[in-house]
Amino acid sequence: MADKQCREEDYSQLRDLRISLNRGGEGGKGGGEEDGDSDSGFSLCFWLYLSSSARPSSVILRQMTSENEDEVPFLALSEDNKLTLFPLMFLHEEAPSTSSSFPWTDMLHASAEIECPLEKWVHVGCEVATNHMFLHIDGKLVGEESLTSLCSEHHFRDNLKRISLAGNDGKLDGYVYNVQVLPISASITDQFVKPPVKLSLDGSSIFDGVEDGGDGVWSIVGGKASCRRNFCLHVVLANAFGRSVNKEMEIVASLVYADNGSPVEKTRDVAEAPLLTSYDGLEHPSTDRPVPLIRGRATFKLKISQLSSKSDNRLFRVCFRTMHAQTYPFLEAYSHPIRCISRNRSNRPLALGKRLASTTALFDEIHSGKGNDGSGVVQEIYGDDHFHILNQSVLRCNTPSKHSKLENDKSPSSIDTSGILEKDEISLKTSLEARSNNFEGTDGALSDSESTDARNYESRWTKEAMNPISDAVIFKYCLEDTYERLMLLKDMLTSASDEDITNFAEQVCLYAGCSHHRYQILISKRLLQEGVDTWNSITRNSHHVLWTDVVPEIDKRFRNIACSNRGLSGEDLDVLRGIAGCGDQLGQEEFARMWYWLYPVASALSNEQINAMWACLSPKWIEGLITREEAEIALKGSRGPQKPGTFVLRFPTSRSWPHPDAGSLVVTYVGADSALHHKLLSLDYRKKDARPLPELLLEEPELSQLGRVCRQGNAACQS
Repeated sequence: MADKQCREEDYSQLRDLRISLNRGGEGGKGGGEEDGDSDSGFSLCFWLYLSSSARPSSVILRQMTSENEDEVPFLALSEDNKLTLFPLMFLHEEAPSTSSSFPWTDMLHASAEIECPLEKWVHVGCEVATNHMFLHIDGKLVGEESLTSLCSEHHFRDNLKRISLAGNDGKLDGYVYNVQVLPISASITDQFVKPPVKLSLDGSSIFDGVEDGGDGVWSIVGGKASCRRNFCLHVVLANAFGRSVNKEMEIVASLVYADNGSPVEKTRDVAEAPLLTSYDGLEHPSTDRPVPLIRGRATFKLKISQLSSKSDNRLFRVCFRTMHAQTYPFLEAYSHPIRCISRNRSNRPLALGKRLASTTALFDEIHSGKGNDGSGVVQEIYGDDHFHILNQSVLRCNTPSKHSKLENDKSPSSIDTSGILEKDEISLKTSLEARSNNFEGTDGALSDSESTDARNYESRWTKEAMNPISDAVIFKYCLEDTYERLMLLKDMLTSASDEDITNFAEQVCLYAGCSHHRYQILISKRLLQEGVDTWNSITRNSHHVLWTDVVPEIDKRFRNIACSNRGLSGEDLDVLRGIAGCGDQLGQEEFARMWYWLYPVASALSNEQINAMWACLSPKWIEGLITREEAEIALKGSRGPQKPGTFVLRFPTSRSWPHPDAGSLVVTYVGADSALHHKLLSLDYRKKDARPLPELLLEEPELSQLGRVCRQGNAACQS
């Protein structure tokens, strides 16, 4: 394996680790020429990965001698899961001994201030000298203590030869990478390089075909071939610094039970494999069709043939793993728990072409200047940026509510500004209702926004026959994932007129039950053309271009589209680079991935109210293109969650064109329960309020103060 970051011999289990402090031991290596300085101590550096089963007060590395192999800690997890470094026996007066009692809290130690993360690579540096010891985490000094030597410098060297370090003997499941024993003169910060890799589910990508009910469990339509639906998941191989690793490697997907990780087997009444993948238009068992990583990324288009109801209502997970002979947990990735349901299940309906993650977009009203009925919407975001909708007459951030059901002659409910329920007098033609319900084969319940769309589109029903774009194309667009929609639009734009595209957008909104597809379809021609122009101006007929050469043109185009003098910061560009998934060079595929996300965001910023917030730097209402993780880390704070009501605004990185929510603006805030919440924001146009959007935000009961994402320090500060 050519890539040094992926060589199996560089990784070892913690329990197999043996380190001699006199020379490079097994799994480690010496650190250069010995000199006088090396006689007075040593530095030990390595990458550490602890599994989720790691428990507090566990020894990571233990001290051993030829006379004694008892458990004397050198590096351990404390009672509060913090990395803790202890002095060496025979060398320091403060060192633990074989008679020292667990959990060693009464002994001198150097400890980190924050918990050691699990299922994540961290770089550990231990510097031990005659009179001090230092603990480094990820290249930073986090703990230090002064020590008293028990012997002279000469005897210190001799006693050091008696000691070796060993990994935990099976009581702690962990792995190490790139172990080095260095002279004490070596800089530990300089060793914070050559990061290991980890396979993970790409949280910045769109999970098409997935419904998140808010409890962290995904619902996916599966079962019979005529009913099950595609869902797309993306995995990425990245190093510990978050950079994609370009490695020739194949990833295979399988279906396992969420509770114990055992494989889901075929049942008697289902001859097909539980998890299927689409390849060249055909379905194959997913285990028979591994997917190669391309520039560190792999996309899986999957279907589930086995229902949870046929498996004692147990939940599933999709497991992704490399094709290595040796199985490592950091080269495995798991989806959220999955409940596989049939299409006609009524308690969790999936309407035609509709997923909870794509039922509506934020900026339909913002871009067009008005909504269908003039009303704004607020959307509660569940899980990974999934939304629930409530009609509102002002900008609102309400608690979640279930979709109103259309039962018999009852109409759905809406909520007015005072929170009082009122009835919408909506009448749907029988033919329209029957046609829609027959096609989707599921409960015909409509949300408020869907009912409004149906009412507004009744008059357009008779025009369908005049639309040159066939029903089959319209229905396919409604049902397919974002990638397939993108390809349909690209193909359509080569021959369709502007009028054809407009009619197509209206028909999609009608059958999908969501008006927010319209804007994404209508901007398609302009988005694609400006993307081609930008790429050509950057590359000048080259297939790849250096990222540093791309930055000025991207920033220029962003300013022009957003109609703003405020450009992109270095941190913003890092986020864009992560969305593109590129290294030092940018290819056309990576550029397109970035452009499809950036263009709707820049277009949203051209709106007058959003533009004013973007331009405001004191206070900074919109920090920039921050990720969900950055927002959450900032609001959690190093000393616990921020004050309830503290919030930040962000553009979700998981929504790209032509997803109906592309370019949306989200508020992430600390709720009264001290938990973090995410909600989409929208403006009201039925009862227009001339006051600035920041003023309206601060009137919301859940929002009280603007937080600040200090991107260098990962902290939030009150504005």
